[in-house]
Amino acid sequence: MNSSRKIIPALGLVIMIVAAALWWFIPSQSLPARVGKNETVIKKETIEQHTSDSASLSPHNLQPQDAVDAFLAQHWKDPISPQGKPPTHFSAHEASLAPETCGQCHVQQYQDWQHSLHSKTMGPGILWQLRLMTQADGNQCMKCHAPLAEQKALIAQAQGWPNAPQQKPPAYVPADLGHQGLVCASCHVRKHQRFGPEPLKEMAAQLPHDGFTIAPAFEDSRFCAACHQFPQDGPRTNNKLREDTYAQWLQSSFAKNGQQCQSCHMPDRKHQWKGIHDQHMVIGALTTELTRTGNQIYVDVINSGAGHYFPTYMVPKVIVELRYRAKNKTEFSVIATDTIGWNVDISLAQELADTRIPAGARRRLGATLPTGFDHNGVVDIYLRVKPREHYERTFLSVLEQRDKLDAETLALLQTAYDEAVLTHYEFTLATYSLTAP
Repeated sequence: MNSSRKIIPALGLVIMIVAAALWWFIPSQSLPARVGKNETVIKKETIEQHTSDSASLSPHNLQPQDAVDAFLAQHWKDPISPQGKPPTHFSAHEASLAPETCGQCHVQQYQDWQHSLHSKTMGPGILWQLRLMTQADGNQCMKCHAPLAEQKALIAQAQGWPNAPQQKPPAYVPADLGHQGLVCASCHVRKHQRFGPEPLKEMAAQLPHDGFTIAPAFEDSRFCAACHQFPQDGPRTNNKLREDTYAQWLQSSFAKNGQQCQSCHMPDRKHQWKGIHDQHMVIGALTTELTRTGNQIYVDVINSGAGHYFPTYMVPKVIVELRYRAKNKTEFSVIATDTIGWNVDISLAQELADTRIPAGARRRLGATLPTGFDHNGVVDIYLRVKPREHYERTFLSVLEQRDKLDAETLALLQTAYDEAVLTHYEFTLATYSLTAP
């Protein structure tokens, strides 16, 4: 939940609020010069190019160790500065921050993003909460949900917050940008300069918007840590950081083998970022083993394919059922159940259980087969996945206080709960014959 975000010091709040109130207070002189007709339009990133005003801290509060850390310290500097006025030679399309404008050239990336969770980070689940928040707390949530200064300004206007800008947004800021979530520009645009990874194919001699700057950070897990890792002084439950995915990855064999977050969540550079909401990702994360001694069976659920805990944080839950069936029968009996996940109360104050499986580790379930069981029968490993289980409990608890909410907030909350329930799915992960050795 957004309430789990760390409340930063008052000075930081003032800075963040001021940033949200400005549309273009960036001098045009700070923008890159236009690339000439015979010049390359792809520029290699150096520390000096992008860190002149860096606070020399990486997103995960470590001193920069190399050019990637130095780049990210500036790229994800909080708050992100407004883009400022675009270069005078930019066309309206080149200056636009609208994802659909990016999609005119980056067709596949845009289509992938449209169906991804990154495009839904400003959905009903956060919008109902923003209506109950101060501008300072809202900006904390938008640090990851809608991080651009222009997005914060639009949301401030929509919420009627006191420090909202009075003027209309400039032409390059679409009116709905604040509600479009983690847009292309959130990762790729700073001060109207474009950044991205090394191109996979030869590029044209000239490109729109003065080309782009190559930044190796885009293929490094540290890029994702800005939102998927709380700092060491961040919010905790039972002394565990509530968002700790990057640190979990660092302890895994995936990190040691050089497999970055992007290897699994952006294969072939697809902008889909699939995870626990996707059945195929869960299938790829887990393997199982079954052993039997007489009428006793043991099933090991192994996190063999996720480079972090399964699941990584408190929101999802995965219910495992061991289902016994006689041979050629569809009727089954559940002989064991287990819930995999980090179960925390809705106040986030108390840990109820933590059964997550670290990368490479396993969790064992034991069961007794029914009296007179069919020795030719089978055991199904059946999963019921609830990707937003913690949110469901939280939303229900607030819905019970519906008389305290205005109609619009209540409608958003109800939609958020309904959407969370609709993410459920279930399937058989594996089937074992009891006659197998």
